[in-house]
Amino acid sequence: MSIFGRTVVGLADSAPITRLITGTAAGRALAHRFVAGDTLDQAIAAAKALNREGLLVSLDLLGEEVTEPAAVEAAMAGYEACLSRIAQDRVAGNISIKLTQLGLAFDKSLAAAGLDRLARLASAHDLTVTIDMEGSRFTDATVTLYENAQRFHHNLGVALQAYLFRSPDDVRRLAPLGGHIRLCKGAYMEPPDVAYTARHDVDAAFARLLELLMPDPLVRPAIATHDERLIELTRQLGKRRQGAFEFQMLYGIRPALQKQLVAAGHKVRVYVPYGSAWYPYLVRRLAERPANLGFFMRALLSR
Repeated sequence: MSIFGRTVVGLADSAPITRLITGTAAGRALAHRFVAGDTLDQAIAAAKALNREGLLVSLDLLGEEVTEPAAVEAAMAGYEACLSRIAQDRVAGNISIKLTQLGLAFDKSLAAAGLDRLARLASAHDLTVTIDMEGSRFTDATVTLYENAQRFHHNLGVALQAYLFRSPDDVRRLAPLGGHIRLCKGAYMEPPDVAYTARHDVDAAFARLLELLMPDPLVRPAIATHDERLIELTRQLGKRRQGAFEFQMLYGIRPALQKQLVAAGHKVRVYVPYGSAWYPYLVRRLAERPANLGFFMRALLSR
């Protein structure tokens, strides 16, 4: 994460800034730029609208790092309802999940059981599940749980973060399992002993992972970036690829580019978050680009 991003995250963790963003109309307006809504109905409506434009979706029920079984069961119920609605409404999409919502932070076996349950339900609906990657303290457990579940279910995918030093080894380890690997830059604040922190180093690491991932016929690459240089590199590597791949982008970010890629014949999947626990997700979006923070400040000052 850049110096700008680290500064934004540090400020956003303070109680006054949290209240300013979550308790003002400007904060909620900014959240709705990046979040489809508070409810599943709103998320399904947004997904259908994207489908009509030729875009695939991945619905994400916001929330992370729960600390008690009751919260895990609530998250499970939300994920299961989402899978059922995708099937019922014939949405062209899947779901993305966070294993800390399934209890990974306090009970790895509970998270493994939840992942198995969701994979079974997804299989019954002929759908897939993508496991989001979270902070580096959860990376090893996430990779292991994905590996164990994918060997059995064959309908899962996982996100890998280019800025982590370990990611090339994770690509080599997981690609033979099939499924899909979502390659992203990484949006968490990580120490310099586990991750690249300079933007040019992260971009270079992403490019190296692209060149490792794209030729592999066993896995379906899902390239998650809005960076036009990396998109062009993906397109060039895709010309030589045997097998499908797709681009993935975030809801509310560069929608014109999403449509351009679809018009050029590429598959594009939009990550569509929803739910009331939007603040941590919003902070990561603010930290990514000064323009996002500028949007919030303009909305705040116009009140």
